Amino acid sequence: MYNVKELIQKAIEAKSKALPIYSNFHVGAALLSDDGKIYQGANIENSSYSLTICAERTAAFAAILDGKRKFKAIALVGDTDDYLPPCGACRQVLSDLCGKEIDVILVNGKDETKTVKLGELLPYSFGEEFLKK
Repeated sequence: MYNVKELIQKAIEAKSKALPIYSNFHVGAALLSDDGKIYQGANIENSSYSLTICAERTAAFAAILDGKRKFKAIALVGDTDDYLPPCGACRQVLSDLCGKEIDVILVNGKDETKTVKLGELLPYSFGEEFLKK
């Protein structure tokens, strides 16, 4: 098992480092690898909006760059009263890099949590099984 409160706190710390210069919508993520290391991510915006990167992908790419390939959970916090789910692009990236069984811990503005498997958020997803090898 893992410490959900610690993972959420790391996501909150990451959120404070976000750079949402256009949307002013701060998002933080904390991705837990299977060996217990936590990778933080924050959304970073760019004037060419399509080049903006979400917190979830920032954390996932940092973990991959560090050589990690197995993950347990990711916590997401943002500037919203409701639970903040990952966007479609992040769901696809997390599915490919972290697997459909990773726990996605969603936090709302009241600090309540909801945990779901990524596969629940991305049913019938496209993956490596469709690619010819």
